[in-house]
Amino acid sequence: MPPQQLFLGPGRAPARSQRGRRARRSCWGRGVCEVTALERQVFDFLGYQWAPILATFVHIVMVILGLLGTIQYRPRYIVVYAVWEAVWVTWNVFIICFYLEVGGLSKDSELLTFNLSRHRSWWREHRPGCLHNEPEAGLGPLGGQALVAGVGCALEYGYIEALHSALQILLALVGFVCACYVVSVFTEEEDSFDFIGGFDPFPRYHVSEKPSNLLLKQVYSKMRNQAC
Repeated sequence: MPPQQLFLGPGRAPARSQRGRRARRSCWGRGVCEVTALERQVFDFLGYQWAPILATFVHIVMVILGLLGTIQYRPRYIVVYAVWEAVWVTWNVFIICFYLEVGGLSKDSELLTFNLSRHRSWWREHRPGCLHNEPEAGLGPLGGQALVAGVGCALEYGYIEALHSALQILLALVGFVCACYVVSVFTEEEDSFDFIGGFDPFPRYHVSEKPSNLLLKQVYSKMRNQAC
């Protein structure tokens, strides 16, 4: 029998294991966040979007930190992950405003590339349903790839980037709620459960009480038999 059940009583599973299983279910949601972040990182690399590349890299690190905090019962890691989720939501709101040109922002600016590249977004030349125009010989930039917009596209690339960011906001909100739930579960366990003696506030005295009583009874019985 596990040592926790010795103090919780037979047939009663430890509360830590039950709540731990419920808390670890949130790892599946964070795994989805990890996959979508990797997918976005690939397209950012293809479009040479250096600012989103750095932000997504930090996001991946924070998701891994949240997973480790859930698996290893470290609430501080999960709190850091929850704080980052709030920052991640803010960043994606900015990306939506940037590509939808809200608040004086322009999606044709080189803000996301740090003025290091003429590329804007990978979706600008690879939008679904587009007919691409090949650049004429000698008209493209020397030593680089000509940026030629597609014709007849069903969806503007700015809307595609905005949808990506909206998906990240939705997953970040779900991750924030799950992180708060896991932290509350771990905090409740630390307040109500003693890892050595279960829920008994004085486990060591109860454990040592039975052997001492038996020893005293044996000594008393021997002395009584000798006296008789």
